[in-house]
Amino acid sequence: MAMQSGGRDSGLGTRDSDNSTSNSNSRGALTDAVASFASEGVELPLASNASLVPSPESRVPALESRVPAFADPAQFGRVAVVMGGSSAEREVSLDSGRNVLAALIARGIDAHAIDGIPALLDALRAGHFARVFNILHGQHGGGEDGVLQGALESLNVPYTGSGVLGSALSMDKTRSKLVWQSLGLPTPKFVALPRGAPGSAPGQAVHAAARQVGFPLIVKPACEGSSVGVTRVFAERDLDAAVTLAAKYPGDLLMETLIEGDELTVAILGREVLPSIHIVPKGSFYDYNAKYVAEDTQYICPGLQGAAADDLARLSLAAFDALGCTGWGRVDVMRDHAGRNWLLEVNTAPGMTSHSLVPKAAAAAGIDYQELCWRILETSFDRDQGPGAGDRQCSSGFDRSRDSGGGAP
Repeated sequence: MAMQSGGRDSGLGTRDSDNSTSNSNSRGALTDAVASFASEGVELPLASNASLVPSPESRVPALESRVPAFADPAQFGRVAVVMGGSSAEREVSLDSGRNVLAALIARGIDAHAIDGIPALLDALRAGHFARVFNILHGQHGGGEDGVLQGALESLNVPYTGSGVLGSALSMDKTRSKLVWQSLGLPTPKFVALPRGAPGSAPGQAVHAAARQVGFPLIVKPACEGSSVGVTRVFAERDLDAAVTLAAKYPGDLLMETLIEGDELTVAILGREVLPSIHIVPKGSFYDYNAKYVAEDTQYICPGLQGAAADDLARLSLAAFDALGCTGWGRVDVMRDHAGRNWLLEVNTAPGMTSHSLVPKAAAAAGIDYQELCWRILETSFDRDQGPGAGDRQCSSGFDRSRDSGGGAP
């Protein structure tokens, strides 16, 4: 099934009614995925609202029938939909937020818009809201880097999306890759480019890193989303300009091997993995314009089928779990010409615009936009257990409060 339009984003599924079963299954998924990659001899990298008319051969299998966890909108209480903020992704967040707010209100939920973290915290301290639908994007006021999550934990206010750990790790692409690498999960060869690193001039360090990674390569900010500040570099003469662009944004930089092949994204909500989407931009690169402005980007869903689809789903869930992510999110992957999948990043507050990928994947699975927003909001009840519940009972299948070693199973 091909979907025309533009995109950022992620998925949906059911709340688990049996936590012990969920924990066992998710632990197994991570272990099985690592074992699968090892058995296949994968070389580990050095540190280095379109009309959907699926064809019979590409029809997405129906998800299991689901009984809603909550049927009465009043059970959510008064909901703050926090959007906008002060990150580089403010405009996308405002667009996402307006859509989410309208969907929740249409379902009878007492939802209200709040612009940015300071206004949200003032309203919460005044007792105006029972829970938060976080649709902020990015870091430094974007609400996707763990800072907002920590504040909400301290106020004991439930919210959507990953907790402090999953949000902070996922926002930092370098540290995400280090975690995946330690577990044997495939990610492109990379070199971190810290700001102000001692030992050599910035230009020397950049060119040395490029020689280590090899061309073609990607240069990007380590902690931005929506393809902000990203450049594909095919020759050394273009390297300095790429670094100059990426350095306009806060934080460290990341250089990684450019994987040439198909760009895929996989949406997750709860423990459900939605059908993948194969992204085909009109140009050579799925950049900011192709994601949010262009109307000629093609989205093919499912992106893969059969055993290849199963392998990608297993890898995506393992990557999501490895970073301690919970609730919902999107895993971005490149599939090279040899059919090998390479993890790029996890997005813990995916876009919900008219061009976004979460709603497209949901629609392919028979879930409309309003239902998707309802299900995402349902995941906030997992945090009603108290502060830190989302990180203690993380989706990688073990209870951090009981794990004296602090390591993954």
